[in-house]
Amino acid sequence: MKKKKKDYFILKIATILIVVVFVFIAQRNFDAYIVRILNLCGIYVILGVSLNLINGLTGQFSLGHAGFMAIGAYVSALLYMSPELKEVNYFITPIIWPLSVIQIPFVFSLIIAGLVSAGVGFLVGAPCLRLKGDYLAIVTFGFSEIIRVLFCNLQSITNGPLGLKGLPSYTNLWWTWGMAIFTIWFIKNLINSSYGRALKSIREDEVAAEAMGVNLFYHKVLSFVVGAFFAGIAGALLGSLVMTIDPNTFSFFMTFQIIIIVIVGGLGSITGTVISGTIFAILMEVLRSVESPMRFFGLNIPGIPGMRMLMFSVLLMIVILFFHQGIMGTKEWSWEWIYNKLTGNKEEIEEGS
Repeated sequence: MKKKKKDYFILKIATILIVVVFVFIAQRNFDAYIVRILNLCGIYVILGVSLNLINGLTGQFSLGHAGFMAIGAYVSALLYMSPELKEVNYFITPIIWPLSVIQIPFVFSLIIAGLVSAGVGFLVGAPCLRLKGDYLAIVTFGFSEIIRVLFCNLQSITNGPLGLKGLPSYTNLWWTWGMAIFTIWFIKNLINSSYGRALKSIREDEVAAEAMGVNLFYHKVLSFVVGAFFAGIAGALLGSLVMTIDPNTFSFFMTFQIIIIVIVGGLGSITGTVISGTIFAILMEVLRSVESPMRFFGLNIPGIPGMRMLMFSVLLMIVILFFHQGIMGTKEWSWEWIYNKLTGNKEEIEEGS
């Protein structure tokens, strides 16, 4: 047993070193376009894992993730933008004080963005999570749309539909994948704790969970707040990556994309979400060609906007029809499985499968 623990520790250290070396090499030597895609992979992993905590592990159907992303993106941008850059952006309606003079380091703006999103998540989740199923989905979708409309009209705070342009590009692979790994580690440990077991019991049967002494309201709000926190951080990273944000950036289509990641990966599976989030980000860039004019067997095919999302919708239908539980179902990648594969311990592989 002690030898196994030592071997697991060595495997963990080796994996961390491999990831650090890869990020170091990629950030310095890879093409800017490839680095951008890898950054998007990390951001989609954060979004997918955080939504899976709510939808997959707690069993609450939320459609409000885009709203939390918008809050995180705007809060962070307004905090790390310089006063001079704010003056350039707010040329129609001046930005209110003290936002006009505030400028803090990116790391602090990122933390504050997550905390503000979590606070809003509590304010929304506290009354809404008394609902279930379709009703909860409708209410959270309405919240997301309310946030978008508010940001379109709060000219002196968000610059309205004009959005914020020329944002400093602080996001890099260290930030995106560092936060992605932290998100995975935090939520995995949360799931393996007593809180996680309570969340799973709520997903399986709320009445039985309540009868066993689980505080439904507390645990539902907990998952909602944690999910909103990481969604806010992902929104802040995305805003700094693309260097421009506006309310329409965080429309329902953004939530739809994250839902695809969660369902394809497997409701309740962190491993599946990481895999599907990475594949989704890559395909989003690769499939840009289907929206551009092309020549196919001598035929000139005009570009059709929105074809990427149509193809992802077809992919979602295929997964639902043939892979009811997604890529991984509820299974998780584990060090035990790797150890058994490396050592050829077939008996333990069969027991753990």
